[in-house]
Amino acid sequence: MTRTARRTRRTLQVAGAGTAALLALSACSSSGPDSPAKSDGSSSSSPKLSGTVTVFAAASLKESFTTLGKEFEKQHPGTKVTFSFGGSDALAASITGGAPADVFAAASPKTMKIVTDAGDISGTPATFVRNQLEIATLPGNPDKISSLKDLTEPGLKVVLCDKQVPCGSAAQKALDASSLQLTPVSYEQDVKSALTKVELKEADAAVVYQTDVKAAGDRVEGVQFPESADAVNDYPIALLKDAPNAAASKAFIALVQSAEGQKVLTGAGFLKP
Repeated sequence: MTRTARRTRRTLQVAGAGTAALLALSACSSSGPDSPAKSDGSSSSSPKLSGTVTVFAAASLKESFTTLGKEFEKQHPGTKVTFSFGGSDALAASITGGAPADVFAAASPKTMKIVTDAGDISGTPATFVRNQLEIATLPGNPDKISSLKDLTEPGLKVVLCDKQVPCGSAAQKALDASSLQLTPVSYEQDVKSALTKVELKEADAAVVYQTDVKAAGDRVEGVQFPESADAVNDYPIALLKDAPNAAASKAFIALVQSAEGQKVLTGAGFLKP
């Protein structure tokens, strides 16, 4: 074989190798992690969410979380969000007692700590909103209540949350800071129960959250009091350790913490964390 023929053959071999390398690189690129999703919209890096997400949440979150639950189901067809609303202490006891749930949203770090100390939390709880107390009175405020001190007037029927519940603990903190003594006609197990007493005219007033007053609309009238600034509650949320649907639960928590979720929550009267 002549020198010219050998040079031509070598040139063809190099060209062929280059073409093969380009084809291999193209194949790797099309199947790599940055490639477009398949035509069915699925992706190995973003698996489609499905199944039920069970959320245990403080009673004061009922309206806003119900809205976010519907939005989550809309964004992720095939999922369903179910809620158990109640006093944070009772919910914490249920979780540590083995109740199956995915997410816990409490109305205070103290009640979240019950679950954390029991080893039932995955990761670290994050504060997603804060809430402040307000006095709920009968529509039109017939008793002319204008301060926390007014609630101590004889003959006035006042309802408080139980002291073990975050709203009750916060109310007691505000009363102690003001050196006020108040004997309610009843202690309720969660903030919604306390508010209902006023709505049904079974009580003249109740110390609840400003979010609950807002949610009640014209069924009650709200009275702000300065001492509430000393008893603002942080609301933490966390994924539970043995969450049956961890992937979808993480996505729900992300929605709660997102700008969209925060808009719903602040619109309900919650304060930013």
